[in-house]
Amino acid sequence: MVTTSATSSIVSALGGGSGIDMAALARNLSEAQFAGRLARIDSNSELVERQISTASTLKNQVVQLAASIGERVRTGDLSSQPSIANSAVASVSRGVVSGSGSYRLEVTALASSQTLVSPAVASASTAIGAGTLTLRFGSLSGGIFTADPARTAPTVTIAPGATLTDAAAAINAANAGVTAYVANGANGAQLVLKGSEGAANAFILEASEDPANPGLAALAWDGTPDPARQIAAAADAAFRLDGVAMTAKSNTIENVVPGLSLQLSGTNPGAPTTIRFSDPGSAVSAFMQDLTSALNELMATLGAAINPQGGDLARDSGARAMRSAFAQLASTTIMPSAAPGQPRTLGELGLATNRDGSFRFDPARLTAMTKASPTGVTAMFTAGIHGVFATIDRLARNASTSTNPGSLGGSLARYTNKKTDLTEERSALAEAQEALRAQLTKRFAAADSRVGTSRSTLSFLQGQIDAWNAGRD
Repeated sequence: MVTTSATSSIVSALGGGSGIDMAALARNLSEAQFAGRLARIDSNSELVERQISTASTLKNQVVQLAASIGERVRTGDLSSQPSIANSAVASVSRGVVSGSGSYRLEVTALASSQTLVSPAVASASTAIGAGTLTLRFGSLSGGIFTADPARTAPTVTIAPGATLTDAAAAINAANAGVTAYVANGANGAQLVLKGSEGAANAFILEASEDPANPGLAALAWDGTPDPARQIAAAADAAFRLDGVAMTAKSNTIENVVPGLSLQLSGTNPGAPTTIRFSDPGSAVSAFMQDLTSALNELMATLGAAINPQGGDLARDSGARAMRSAFAQLASTTIMPSAAPGQPRTLGELGLATNRDGSFRFDPARLTAMTKASPTGVTAMFTAGIHGVFATIDRLARNASTSTNPGSLGGSLARYTNKKTDLTEERSALAEAQEALRAQLTKRFAAADSRVGTSRSTLSFLQGQIDAWNAGRD
């Protein structure tokens, strides 16, 4: 014991009447005064350090589990992914939901944007006149332009002395859905205007000249067919999916059918290509086995931490709340919007809870559910607000959040604050102990001086007495 050691040192310092080490006596007395309280603080600090370490380990295990699931979900091997036989026609990707089966795609026309060029001028720095340019949007067919009354017709001002470069900058600044640049062609500089894809994005260009600075009217175009001016027309994409004729305003087509998005890049009239969705069954089964193993590792750590017989978090509310959340994991509804017959819980994918809180995986149940609802199974492995990843991610976020006192994150914050308090308390006690030692040293030094003086006087008197006694002899 610290107190017993300090007491023994005091006895040793007092000696057997041979003199006193006042500095050692002061030090030992001050240590004895504070030994008990310092020992209590050290013991509490050791416990808090273990609690912080254990809680941090649990938090990191959950966070790493969520991160690994998120990585698997992002790679896409846990959900049904589309592939296309002829990649020159289109690239394919999974849509908002999971798709399945196969489709035949025939692209007869790609969506295009209108490209309009101006008559050539000597150079990009040649003055083009002054006034205003107005863009009108709508549809154009056979030289007949039909304006879209719902779309604004932006007007840009062209100042006197402006060049094609100035006109391009003014049009781009209008941010009206048309981009402009100056091309230095074989015949000179030309203003190039490009609209957005789709037949509804055709446009004409009107010009209003400043009479004092003519020339701007040369840029105008009213839709009259002119291959020298209209290099490309605005058009929709046209294709057939399983023989059904479809059109699209853009070559990027999101969710053309449930679970399938297209990026058209070529045509294949008369030679349909096949799109197929993969079967992720084996990947999902392997994932569920890995998930079960990871959960059991986590539950083993958690079980040891909250063990009433020596667990560092035996009385921790946050650790117990985590245990409760994971105990219900297999039966928790993680797909609340699932259609009838589709899986809603991890239990329906084969995850089960044992009596001791550990997990086991039933591959037969997963196989049965995959056959009954393949799209429902793969839908659980997406990056949406519901599903396997979202569920584990919420548990990880809760374990990392310090604002909820009933969570593991709240417990970590509490232990961290307690560690700081104990450190400050120990520092204050150490300062008080040092102050007491200094005070005792000063007092004992003065007493030692007085004792020394008394001893000198006693020695003198003893000498006199000895002398008197010797004389009498």
